[in-house]
Amino acid sequence: MKAIIYRDNGGPDVLQLVDRTLPTPGPGEVRVQVAVSGVNPTDWQTRSGAHPGQFSEVTPHLDGAGVIDAVGEGVTQSRVGQRMWLFMAAAGRPTGTAAEFTVVPADRAVPLPDEASFDVGASLGVPALTAHRALTVAEDGPRRLRPGALDGRVVLAAGGAGAVGHAVIQLARWAGATVISTVSSPAKARLATAAGADHVINYREGDPAADIRKIAPDGVDLVAEVALGANLALNLAVLRTRGTISTYANDGGKPVELDVLRNMVLNTRLQFLVLYTAGPEARAAAVEDVAAAVRSGALPVGEEHGLPLVRFPLDRTADAHRAVESGAVGKVLVDVTS
Repeated sequence: MKAIIYRDNGGPDVLQLVDRTLPTPGPGEVRVQVAVSGVNPTDWQTRSGAHPGQFSEVTPHLDGAGVIDAVGEGVTQSRVGQRMWLFMAAAGRPTGTAAEFTVVPADRAVPLPDEASFDVGASLGVPALTAHRALTVAEDGPRRLRPGALDGRVVLAAGGAGAVGHAVIQLARWAGATVISTVSSPAKARLATAAGADHVINYREGDPAADIRKIAPDGVDLVAEVALGANLALNLAVLRTRGTISTYANDGGKPVELDVLRNMVLNTRLQFLVLYTAGPEARAAAVEDVAAAVRSGALPVGEEHGLPLVRFPLDRTADAHRAVESGAVGKVLVDVTS
């Protein structure tokens, strides 16, 4: 089979297309013929050495979609032939989805309905599960998402044109929230609107805090934040008392300075999160709820749904990494097999 590997950390040029022996699933594992592989910032960060690994050779990429073609001991044979979306394929393992076949623990392969494309499947994983976590950490909010779970809540999705922001919008709307999204340009505003945001605010124009307060005079219940250092002042200006700021990234790297007294008076809940250390119970709940949202058609992708797809063939995986590193708008996918 064809696979992308790297043996040393570094830039995209360390990625190589090689031939490898077809892997055999071990106990509790499944082998998946990968159709589409999804690329996340974590993938290039790990490759670059930001998250050192312990393997001499790595096939990258956490997310993907395809069809199970073999199962290991303890996994029912009925799973063979099932369409799947994969998450955390390369987490703690050297075998991600940038290969024609990959082996993953059976619980990291989730059934993908026939009506959902492999593009949808490969776009779930890290973004959708992270979005679920961001929406379920408020002290007085739900721990699970379903239609009606966020009725009456106002969610602010920062960076609604990004992959996680897009999933935050879609999941929050599916769960009944009123969704406000902040963006930096008219083009990104169109994407956030297409994703389903009720209101879109260009934070580079006018008085975004006043604009948000007009929509939510009592304040925002929850902020799903991608750039805490840059946006904290705006968040605190619009957050309701006992509201939550759920942070999954700090794009731009601006240092975070906390006004302790102000946050005390607000009873702000500052929740930092990353999928890999969220714990098995939180991840399992997220997988179940995201799968339910997919079955209901709530997580479509493509430019018409607010998430443009940027595609590369397997032999140009290095270019796919460059695209993610340079901030490509939308979701970067690698086409592996037809």
